[in-house]
Amino acid sequence: MKFYKMHGAGNDYIYFDCMKEEIENPECLSVKLSDRHFGIGGDGIILICKSNVADCKMRMFNADGSEGKMCGNAVRCVGKLVHDLGYVKGNLCTVETLSGIKTLTLNIADGKAVSAKVDMGAAVLDGKKIPSVFKGERVVNAPLDVDGVKYGVTLVSMGNPHCVVFEDPDEIELEKIGVKFENHPAFPDRINTEFVKVLAPDKIKMRVWERGSGETLACGTGACASVVACCLNGFCKKGEEVTVCLKGGELKIVYTDKTVTMTGPAELVFTGEIEI
Repeated sequence: MKFYKMHGAGNDYIYFDCMKEEIENPECLSVKLSDRHFGIGGDGIILICKSNVADCKMRMFNADGSEGKMCGNAVRCVGKLVHDLGYVKGNLCTVETLSGIKTLTLNIADGKAVSAKVDMGAAVLDGKKIPSVFKGERVVNAPLDVDGVKYGVTLVSMGNPHCVVFEDPDEIELEKIGVKFENHPAFPDRINTEFVKVLAPDKIKMRVWERGSGETLACGTGACASVVACCLNGFCKKGEEVTVCLKGGELKIVYTDKTVTMTGPAELVFTGEIEI
C-alpha cells in the first residue's frame, strides 16, 4: 500500500489514502511503522477515509497504538493531501475528526497546498470536561503535586486534553517529568503536557510531552492550549496573534471567545510503498 510521509512543524506522521482501500488493525500497524529503526518512523499513522459529513475523515493513531481524537498538525497535512490528490478543489476543506468537523483554509502555491489555517473550535476549560479531578468552569494556575514537586497547572482541551505549565522548557528533564504528568491520577484519560516560557506578549516557547508518543517536535492542539493558557494567566491578549516557537518550527495562534485558529505549514517529505 502506498504511504505519504508528511510533517507539520516537525510533527511527522505516516499517511494512508483510505478513500478506496481499508486498513485492518491500524492500532498494531501504527506501533510497527512508527518505530524509527525497524519501521518507517513517525509519531503515528493517519488514515484519510470517506466521510458523509465532510470532504474526508481523519483517524489518527499514536506511536503506542492508541487512537487520538484530534491532531492539529496532522489535520493540516490531511488538508494538503486531499487537495493535492484531487479530492478537494479550491482552497477550502472540511475534515471530520473525533472532536468534530474542522474547517481549513489552504494556502496554494503552484497548484499545491503548502500551509493551512484551521478553525480548531472553542477551547474547553471546565475541569471535569478535560477530563480531570479538578472542579470548576476554569482550572487556572491550580496546584498539582507531581513526583513530590508542586506545579501551577492550567487545563485546556482542544479535542485533546492539555496541561500547561509555565516552566522554562530548556531547563526541565522532559523525559523524566513528562511521563509523570501523562499518567498522573488527576487525569483519568492521561494528559498531554506543555512546558511554556513567555518571550513576549505575542511570542512564546514551548516543549510538549504527548500521551502515547512522548516528546514530539510540535503539537498543534498543544500550541493552541498554550496560547489559551497564556491569555487566561494574563501573559498574552485574547484576539491577538501569538507565535508559538517549537522544536520543529513555528505556529501562529489566535484565541477568541468563539474559537481558536491555528496557522502553520504542511509538508510532504516522501512517498513509498509497504506491505501490510
